[in-house]
Order: sequence, then C-alpha cells, then structure tokens
Amino acid sequence: MPYRKTICIISCLLVLLHLGAEPVFSAQKPLVFFGINLRYSPRTMYLRYQPLMDYLTRNTPYRFELRISRGYREALNDLVQGRTLIASLGDGAVVEAILLHGAVPLVQPLNPDGKPFYRAAIVVPRGSAIRDIRDLKGKRFAFGSYHSVTGNLLPRFMLEQGGVHIYQLGYLVSMKNHDAVTKAILKGQFDAGAVKDLFATKYEQYGLRVLAYSPPIASVPLVARGNAPRAVKEAVASALLKLDPGNPQHRSIMAQWDDEFRHGFATASIDEYREQIRMFQSIPFGCGVGCH
Repeated sequence: MPYRKTICIISCLLVLLHLGAEPVFSAQKPLVFFGINLRYSPRTMYLRYQPLMDYLTRNTPYRFELRISRGYREALNDLVQGRTLIASLGDGAVVEAILLHGAVPLVQPLNPDGKPFYRAAIVVPRGSAIRDIRDLKGKRFAFGSYHSVTGNLLPRFMLEQGGVHIYQLGYLVSMKNHDAVTKAILKGQFDAGAVKDLFATKYEQYGLRVLAYSPPIASVPLVARGNAPRAVKEAVASALLKLDPGNPQHRSIMAQWDDEFRHGFATASIDEYREQIRMFQSIPFGCGVGCH
C-alpha cells in the first residue's frame, strides 16, 4: 500500500477513535441503520449525528449506526430499498417517501420556541438594496436542492405570491444544500437565495438578512420504512419523546446533537404533511411537473 494512502487511513482511524473513545453499545444488540444525506463535511456529520446514534443505542434494545448518503435521492433510495430502517431525510425527500413509498413519520423536532414547525426564508446580503420580493426581478437567485421543500418548493410559491415568476429572475440555480446556498450568497455569487429558517438564523451573524419568511409548516419528521418492525419504531419514538427540553440533564444530552434536534421532539402523523403533499403535486409552479 502506498505510504501516503497508509498515513491517510491511519489518520482517519485516529480521528474516529478520538471522537468515539467510549464504547456505548453491546455487539449483541440487533443493528439498525439510520440514514441521512451528506449535509456538512464527513467529520462535521459525525460530530453532529453520532451522539444521537449513541443515545438511541443506550436507550433502546438496538444498536444504531449512521449510513450517510451523498445526497437527498440516495438517502431516499436507501430507505426505500431497505438499506436503512429509520432516516432523517431532506424535507422534499420525506414528502416523497410518505406519499409514494409508504414511509411512516415517527417524531417531529421542535424549534427553539418548543413548537413542531419551521419556515422557509428568502435571504439577501445584509447590505443589499433589495427590500421586497418584487425587487428580485432580474436578480441572481440560489435555490436549494430540487428535493428540498424549504430550499426550492416553498420559495417558488413565495416568489409567485410576491409577484415574481421564476422566469423573471435574471439567473437561477439549484445548489446541493442550504449550507451551500448561504455561503454562495455571502461570497457575492448570488443576490438572494432560499434556505431553511435554521440556516437563516445561523448565518445572520455573518451577514445575511431575511427578506421574507414562509408561513410555518410541520417540521421534518424522522421516518421509518413502512414495513419496519413495530418494536423498532416504538423504541425510537419512545426514546426521543421522553426527552424534556425543560430538564437540564436532557438539554445537556441534546446540546451535542445537530441544531435541528436539540430542542426535543413531538409525535408526528401523516395528516400534518397534507399541505406539503399538496404543494408537491401542484402545477404549474410547484413540483407536480416531475422535477422530483
């Protein structure tokens, strides 16, 4: 094996050993793969999501292991084809999983206000002269992934309702995720873009300004394959629903998790996603035309 490749492998192993030095599971527990798409760098993904896997392993009869996909579509396919049983999908992919593949929503993450809702945000640089959605005509606009409700589907509705058809934009592109959109705007590559409210808040300190918010919609649930064992689904839901954001010990546990999951959870049901499904199927400016 070439020397450089050997050093790379050893370095990666040392990083993983350092990050996960304390064993948290028994090899005798049945293994459950938890799917998620690549949203940050691999190391950041591990830091943000492995503590959740450790918590579920400690608090259920199962051993949870992350399966990180390269994108929304791959994460959805992993769930549909049985390579994962539980998944945190992109908000568009989760609608498709429920609508077309019988996925079952388990729990919804709560926002910082303790509510199971979130919003899309159209954002611009802080010093931008853009003050109204109509000002976006002729401007460069960055959407999120084609499979994102907050990054793509909802903003198309917001633009349309604000008097701007997407064909009136000067230039538009769909990027791989919210993180990429925010960074591209801050670098001056685009005049405006669409992200989940969580990212708008996160990057406000770096120079983003919210031009408009969408109405609140039900937050993106963790989902299970339709034929996942009932015991697995109940164990995951029970372990997460027992966390109380008002309990300092529980807050300390969740503080290690990704921002989306650190405020606790509520029970989820399919009925709460009817509006997203309607938009998903909508024509002409929704996603019913087949972009998914």
